[in-house]
Order: sequence, then structure tokens, then C-alpha cells
Amino acid sequence: MNISFQGFHENVATFTGNVPAGQVVTLSDSGAVTACDDDDTFCGVSGGGADGYLSVQLTGYVSLPYSGTAPAVGYGNLSADSGGGVKTSVSGREYLILDIDTVRNTIGFLL
Repeated sequence: MNISFQGFHENVATFTGNVPAGQVVTLSDSGAVTACDDDDTFCGVSGGGADGYLSVQLTGYVSLPYSGTAPAVGYGNLSADSGGGVKTSVSGREYLILDIDTVRNTIGFLL
């Protein structure tokens, strides 16, 4: 039997913005998001969109690329990296990290 965290407590909201799917986003204005800069605190992950509207996953399990030092499973601080993914950070928010793939450089965690 395989385990899966997909679908756990997922909540998605619609914002205005133009960010490719699978990248972390931050609030830029009322009801609007933009791509994160390096070291930004992120509010969710873009699900893509059209016509200036964007779905953003705000809670639940996500799997994203990470840069820098591989994080450890358990609670850890994360912030945005410059490529749309995440990195370990002393100043970032704390998340529950559930899985790490050091071959693909991906991390699975709960928003």
C-alpha cells in the first residue's frame, strides 16, 4: 500500500494575478497575488489561471522544488526561493514537512 497526503485539508481561493502553476505566491494587494521574491513569506501556491484570475492553494499538502540545504522532516521554517520554490530559512514561517526527495529536490509539506 502506498501512502498519500494529496487532498488533505486542501482549500483553494481565487485571486487576481498572473503566476505560473506550482509557484509560491504572496499577497500584493487586496485580492491579488504575485510571484515571490527570494526570502519572501508565501501565502500559498499558484494553481494557474486565465484572464487575470488565479487559483491559489492556501492550505493542505503541496510538493514543491527546494533549493539550498535539504530540509529535515518534522517542523521547519521555510521561505520562498528565487525560482518559485522554497528553501529553509531561519526567518520563514514554520511548516510541517512530511517528505523530502533529495534526488528530485522536492519537499512535501502542509501549508
